[in-house]
Amino acid sequence: MKNGSLNIPDPAPLQQDLILPFVLVGDEAFALDANLLRPFGGQNLTVAKRIFNYRFTRARRFVECTFGILANKWRIFHRLLIVSKEFAKDIVKATVILHNLVRERDGLRPSDMYVGTHTQGLQDIPQGTGVRGGRHANDVRNEFSNYFMSPTGSLPWQMAKI
Repeated sequence: MKNGSLNIPDPAPLQQDLILPFVLVGDEAFALDANLLRPFGGQNLTVAKRIFNYRFTRARRFVECTFGILANKWRIFHRLLIVSKEFAKDIVKATVILHNLVRERDGLRPSDMYVGTHTQGLQDIPQGTGVRGGRHANDVRNEFSNYFMSPTGSLPWQMAKI
C-alpha cells in the first residue's frame, strides 16, 4: 500500500460534496494511513468519535465473520498458506467461487456459519507495526467520522448503540 502497487481506486464521492479515498479497515495493530483506517484510541472520546468507532467495528466484524464462514467451509484457511502470492490469490478466488456455488446449490446451512475457536487463518500483528499516517490520514478518518454524524451518513439507531 505504501508504494502504491495495490491498484486502489482513486478517491470517489461519498456524497455530492464529499470525496474520500477507498479504505481498508484494520485494528489498533495497524498504522493509520489514508487507505487504512483504524479506530480512534482513548477513553474520553467525543460522540462523533464513538459513533465512528461503533460503525467501524461493525464493518470489521462483518469482514471477520465473512472470513470465518469461508474458513469453516474451506479448511485450507485454518493454517498458513505457504505458497506464492499469485497461487494464494487463486486459492482465495477458487474457494469464494466454490462457496457461492455450494450455497446456491445446497442453500445456507447453519453449520457453514459456525466459527470455532480453532480458526487460525488470520494472525495478529504485533502492536506498533508501521509508522503513523500523519495529518492526511487523520483528516480522512475525521471526514468519515463527520459523515457518520451527518444527515446523509447517519443511521437512525446509531446513537442508541454508544
